[in-house]
Amino acid sequence: MKNQIIYICLFVVLLITTSCAKDFLTVDPVDKRVVDNFYKTEAEVRASTSVLYGGRGWFNYLAGLMFYAGDMSSGDMYYTYDQEGQFFYFSFNNGNAHLSSGWKSLFRVNSYCNSVINDMPEPARKNGVNEQVIQAALGEAHFVRAWVYFLLAEYWGEVPIIENASELIGSGNMLVPKNTKSSLYEFIRRDLVFAEANLPGKDDQPGRATKWAAKGLLAKLYLTMASNLSDPKSSEYFGLAKQYAQEVIDNSDGIGLNPSYSELFTVEGNNNMESLFALQMLGAKGYGLGSPRNVAWSRSSIIADQTWGAGKSPTLDFQNDIEVGDARRKYIIMQSGDYYEELNRAGGGYTYNIRTADPADPAKAIEGPGATLSHIKKYVIGKAADCNNQVGTDQDAGNNVYFMRFAEIYLIYCEAAIGAGTETSDPLAIQYINLVRDRAGLAGRVAPLTFDEVMHERRIEFGMESIRWFDVKRMFYRDPQSAVDYLNAQNREDTYVANTSDANLLNTYEGYDLIPPTTRITIYASQIEAFPIPSEAISSNPGLEGDAVEYIFE
Repeated sequence: MKNQIIYICLFVVLLITTSCAKDFLTVDPVDKRVVDNFYKTEAEVRASTSVLYGGRGWFNYLAGLMFYAGDMSSGDMYYTYDQEGQFFYFSFNNGNAHLSSGWKSLFRVNSYCNSVINDMPEPARKNGVNEQVIQAALGEAHFVRAWVYFLLAEYWGEVPIIENASELIGSGNMLVPKNTKSSLYEFIRRDLVFAEANLPGKDDQPGRATKWAAKGLLAKLYLTMASNLSDPKSSEYFGLAKQYAQEVIDNSDGIGLNPSYSELFTVEGNNNMESLFALQMLGAKGYGLGSPRNVAWSRSSIIADQTWGAGKSPTLDFQNDIEVGDARRKYIIMQSGDYYEELNRAGGGYTYNIRTADPADPAKAIEGPGATLSHIKKYVIGKAADCNNQVGTDQDAGNNVYFMRFAEIYLIYCEAAIGAGTETSDPLAIQYINLVRDRAGLAGRVAPLTFDEVMHERRIEFGMESIRWFDVKRMFYRDPQSAVDYLNAQNREDTYVANTSDANLLNTYEGYDLIPPTTRITIYASQIEAFPIPSEAISSNPGLEGDAVEYIFE
């Protein structure tokens, strides 16, 4: 599938092009002759959906908003630079460039999905393509579009539902209003029901969507909807979340918990048995086609050919939440003394030091201390020489980026079993969380299993996978004040400052003092409820400033 993506990317860029004025919202119409002459075979139909899993449309989201919100706003990652740091401090407004690029990236992927849904079926049928192939391709497009709108709904709350850009352009009315969150959730649900019915249980091209992936997002959607405890259907939604999670758990296609946690985030671990939905990254194939994580999060040139990660660290709040003996810790974050044979192979591996002195002049550092005396490991796979040239210098590493893993299905079941309460004695919930903990080398939980224990497990299991913000949102839906209190109680701003100039002591914890901020930031409920719609989008479509309306489903 990855090789297929390489060859079709140029075609798709030509077939599905966006204009500057409409970039956040639509795709320009494609000449009908071009479409009719393309969808002639099953391979060409499959090629049209391959792009939905690649970095080209998703890249600006992957390289920015995904982890600025998911890891920084949630209080797991420390990073304070410029407009990126505004997500850490909650000081961003609608002029933030990364908020805008994330918005445009998601709507661009939506336009790709809509192009498949609207432009592919008719010519494919005329050209004699098997109907089952057509329906499966439509299932993929509906599935990915559901993910796009799930993300849009959880970041912005109310956004326009765009199903057919060509019709909008043809009508001349581009000033579309926002749609209500309930409309968005229903739109996502319908897309997923279609996807579930039309996707296979197992695809012969690993990495493509399956019905189990659709059921997994349905479980997460219903859990999210259920978390609004004032909704009279909350109990029903918890039940549906639990039901869909159980269906995925009971799958007959070999999907399950991967034995090795560390393998999950490597090139070798791509499309392992645990991967339900991951973007398919191409190593060393150019800008926008691979994962930006290796460059963005690598600490120094000792472990990466290109590196921007020296200033990014796990917050002390995140570090302090990790249990002693948790085997996942070393593969999520680096701490003093950790050894990684897979990094800097030419130099005999890599040992993490708080500060690495220059051998020629110990007073100088070739690796400086992070603000929290730790750095990020997850998704960091080293130099090209460390991973069979699957890393380039254009932010194009070849390890996939997860949106959903099977481990999350276990924890969705646990959270749904707790429901509107604070704990559960459901034996399956206890069993499922303990399967996750057993892989981490931790003692099992005993009944009753609490909501806080599930939230803790999610925070560590998916640490630095950029989905923590959605946990915070569900906390907010259950009890807004509890989510506010959770974020404001974090010691996210605490950092270490050197107390000595002794080069030896600077590689020890004793060489630093913990310094809390003079004044801590205050995060408000309105900032959790919804991010501001980018000013650039409003300039293109002033209708976004109006009240949200219910979407009329056909």
